[in-house]
Amino acid sequence: MFEGFGQEAFAWFEALERDNSREYWQRTRDEHERAVREPLEDLLMELGGDWKVFRQHRDLRFSRDKRPLKDRTYGHAGRLFVQISARGLYAGTGMYRTTPEQLERYRAAVGPELEAILSGAGLDVAGAALKTAPRGYPRDHPRIALLRRKSLIGGSRLPPADDGIGRDAALGHARATWGACEPICAWLAANVGPSELPDETRFGRRGR
Repeated sequence: MFEGFGQEAFAWFEALERDNSREYWQRTRDEHERAVREPLEDLLMELGGDWKVFRQHRDLRFSRDKRPLKDRTYGHAGRLFVQISARGLYAGTGMYRTTPEQLERYRAAVGPELEAILSGAGLDVAGAALKTAPRGYPRDHPRIALLRRKSLIGGSRLPPADDGIGRDAALGHARATWGACEPICAWLAANVGPSELPDETRFGRRGR
């Protein structure tokens, strides 16, 4: 049964930010398992659906940043993404990874309706984005910030209190965020939808 995240969980991440090393991981791995990973697994199980917690080590093969550990621990319950870090508990969902034809449909549909949905949701909007306008769109387009996005995620963060984040607060935050994201997910389902490409070709090339 999920019992919340104690102050120990957030202290672990604060110390990690000061010492992101393999030695720190070796010294505190059991603490991370007990205070961070196990409570996150319990939370995801209570939220329902298929769930998974991802590994703590970073993939360094193609990164200039050689810090070995992620500064957050995260997973998903169904389509809801949940992460715990020194800054609190984050929950969100939306369009995480897109194929070129999904991006084309998304950009063709961006308009006042999506702006109104995002404004009304009261969520932080995040996701990977181009540094400049996508091909075929002017840089001064009134919705250029949305058009530059290659993914669209709505979410919110609950900061920890002095004693951490309790069971009811964590579950309430995750469920409330999921509810607030429903209009975004409905818009994406209606206007973007799943990829129509074969699985083996979906992410071979990244669209602009």
